[in-house]
Amino acid sequence: MTPDDLLYTKEHEWLRIDDDTGIIGITSHAQDELGEIVYVELPKPGAKLNSGETFGSVESVKAVSELYMPVSGEVVEVNDVLGTSPEKINEDPYGSGWMIRIRLTNKEETGELLSAEEYNSYTAEAKE
Repeated sequence: MTPDDLLYTKEHEWLRIDDDTGIIGITSHAQDELGEIVYVELPKPGAKLNSGETFGSVESVKAVSELYMPVSGEVVEVNDVLGTSPEKINEDPYGSGWMIRIRLTNKEETGELLSAEEYNSYTAEAKE
């Protein structure tokens, strides 16, 4: 289940663009690999981050994984629900499990991201 209206990174983050803002989360594939998520560390609103930079981490019963910015932007909102209910990422990674909303600072960077079809091919190759 990889929504067609999103863009993806090879590090398993997704980006939903809405005009000059974007919402970022991790993919269903990523949360499957991680297992039960027990803690999420996210940046504060106002943080300015570049594409590829770490914006936080996710801790599961298996491991701790860093989260990477798919594009450059300024954090305008954080999904505070994840502080007390990190399992939302497992339950609904593309909906209530979203992580941060950003104001895009370089929309051209989206051209470097993967489509749903490209992401599905990438994850299928990784399993082989």
